[in-house]
Amino acid sequence: MIIILKDGAKQEQIQSLVQNITNRGLTVHESIGSQSHILGVIGDTSRVDTQTIINLECVSDVKRVSEPYKAVNRKFHPEDTIVDISGRKVGEGYFNMIAGPCSVESEEQIIEVAKRVKASGASMLRGGAYKPRTSPYAFQGLKQEGIKLLLAAKKETGLPIVTELTNIMNLKYFDEVDVIQVGARNMQNFDMLYELGHSNKPILLKRGLSSTIEEWLMSAEYIMSGGNQNVILCERGIRTYETATRNTFDISAVPILKRLSHLPIIVDPSHATGKTWLVEPLVRAAIGAGADGAMIEVHNNPSCALCDGAQSITPDTFDTIMKDVKSRVKFEGKILV
Repeated sequence: MIIILKDGAKQEQIQSLVQNITNRGLTVHESIGSQSHILGVIGDTSRVDTQTIINLECVSDVKRVSEPYKAVNRKFHPEDTIVDISGRKVGEGYFNMIAGPCSVESEEQIIEVAKRVKASGASMLRGGAYKPRTSPYAFQGLKQEGIKLLLAAKKETGLPIVTELTNIMNLKYFDEVDVIQVGARNMQNFDMLYELGHSNKPILLKRGLSSTIEEWLMSAEYIMSGGNQNVILCERGIRTYETATRNTFDISAVPILKRLSHLPIIVDPSHATGKTWLVEPLVRAAIGAGADGAMIEVHNNPSCALCDGAQSITPDTFDTIMKDVKSRVKFEGKILV
C-alpha cells in the first residue's frame, strides 16, 4: 500500500499516522522526494481500511500495490536511489566503470591491474577472492589471502574494492571490503540475502542464471526488507537456447528495471558474452539503455589467467574502451565517476 501525503502535511499528523500503522504490525518506509512525500506500507494490508486513511487531513491519496516486491518498487520510492561507495556515487546521473581480474592470483598481478585501470578512469576495482566454480577441479580462488591482496591494491591505488561472497560463514572476512557481490548462483540464497539485509555494506546483486526480472527484484527485496537500502543490481546475462555467446545479454532489463525500481542497475558484458570483442559494443549499448555503470574483467595476461581468460580484456583494450565511454557518458549528460 502507498500513502501519498499532501504538500505541507504537519509532522505530528504524519507521526500519528505512522504510529497507527505500525501498531497493526506493519512496516512503514518513508520516501521524501523533491515533488512527493510517500509512506510505503509493507505487510498484510488487506485489513487496512483505505477510506479511513484517505479521509485524514494529511493524506492526498491511497493506492494498493499489486507487485509482490515493495521496498524495491519505484511506486514506493519515486526518486532514484544513489548508493555512496567511499565517495563514489552509483545511480541516476552517474556512471561507474568497475574493472579488474576474474580472480586474484598474486599481489603483483592485482596491483598492476589496479594501477592500470585506475589510470584509465575506473572508479572501482573488482576481483574474485572466493570463486564459485562449476568444476570442483577448477581454481577456487585464494580466499582470505585474496581479500588481503585486494586490500593491498586498495591501499596502493585508493580504489574501492568489489568482491564476491560465496558463503555467509565468510562474511567476517569482508569487514574492509567496500562492496559485497552476490553472484548469480547465490541470487536466491535467501539465508545469505537475509543476513546481508542486516549489514550496512553496499550489495551488488547479480541476476541469476535463468531468473526472471521479478525473481531478481524479490531477491533485492530480501536484502532491503532487513534494512539495508544500499543495493545495486547487475545484469550479467541469462541462460537461453542461444550458443553464440556464453549467456544472453538482456539489454532490455536495463530500461525495464528503471521503470519498475529505483535501484541502480549496472551491466557485466564480460560474463554475459564470454567474448572480449563483444565487451565494447555492449558497454555502448548499456550507456544508451540508461545503465548506471559497467563491470568488466581486465587481466594483465589473459592467456595465462587462472579463471575466465577468454573473456578478459587487456589493460590496453580497457584504456581504449574508457576513451569511448568518456565521450558517450558526457553526451548522455551523466557524470563519469
